[in-house]
Amino acid sequence: MPIVDMSLVQLQEYQGRNPRPEDFDIFWDQSLAEMRSVNADLKVVPASFETNFADCFDLFFTGVRGARIHAKLVRPKKLQSQAPAVVRFHGYTGDSGDWIGHLPFAAAGIVVAALDCRGQAGLSEDVGGVKGNTHHGHIIRGLYEGPDKLLFRDIFLDAAQFAGIVMALPEVDSKRVDAEGVSQGGGLTLACAALEPRIRRAAATMPFLCDYQRVWEMDLAKDAYEELRTFFRQFDPAHENIAEWFQRLGYIDCQHLAARIRGEVFMITGLMDTICPPSTQFATYNKIISKKNMLVYPDYGHERLPRVPDRVFEFLCHP
Repeated sequence: MPIVDMSLVQLQEYQGRNPRPEDFDIFWDQSLAEMRSVNADLKVVPASFETNFADCFDLFFTGVRGARIHAKLVRPKKLQSQAPAVVRFHGYTGDSGDWIGHLPFAAAGIVVAALDCRGQAGLSEDVGGVKGNTHHGHIIRGLYEGPDKLLFRDIFLDAAQFAGIVMALPEVDSKRVDAEGVSQGGGLTLACAALEPRIRRAAATMPFLCDYQRVWEMDLAKDAYEELRTFFRQFDPAHENIAEWFQRLGYIDCQHLAARIRGEVFMITGLMDTICPPSTQFATYNKIISKKNMLVYPDYGHERLPRVPDRVFEFLCHP
């Protein structure tokens, strides 16, 4: 088997490189308190897309800093009682996808809700409000100013708030709400399950947003992580403060949130992944203390993994 990272034995023991800030838990407890203080002003509007077995809606709510956040909501027509639900998160720079991509869950009697990340390709707002680099990249947005200004701090909170909103819908059984996503969506799935621990099951495929310092040390700050190189070249070319930058990035590192997860986790990883290196994903997986399972694809990178959508669907649809 070719190796682009560590051996599988090493991966199963790897604990990560990016430092964990000392006040990490305080930071997230305070951030969650801020999120809970927001008036969500929920609006659910019928969508133009129609099907004979599900009702489709545009859902809007207000997140932290006053950003208006959008999601797609698909509800099976013939519900005899409260239904399970799945919240879905998309890849980096993308959006919540076409309606038809969510219909298999609705056909199985599951309420589906798919978030548009703020400032990316969907309808959710990015309200801005930071100094420094805003030209390229969401990982580094606000990094120059401090952890409270990190854009992914707000996106993580959007994910948790979104899950809570779905749990509170009258047609949803709050004890049967799951989360799912690929790449950035996988990272947000883990962050959501950590910050909203009522998530029952979480399926994270090739999760992004893990162990930034390891990415940097592997010289893989390119593609999805290219903005790390951009930041250092523009703001710390001699690396005089590099330890501080990685310390700040630790606040939005999924590996440090992993221990908060209470639901069952199904993670899928390709060992030839040079976009989100396997070691960064294992750094997170190895810190999860709830029930978990890892499916490994030795010969695949950051690409479509055969039969994974089927496996994820079965995992989330299991009673």
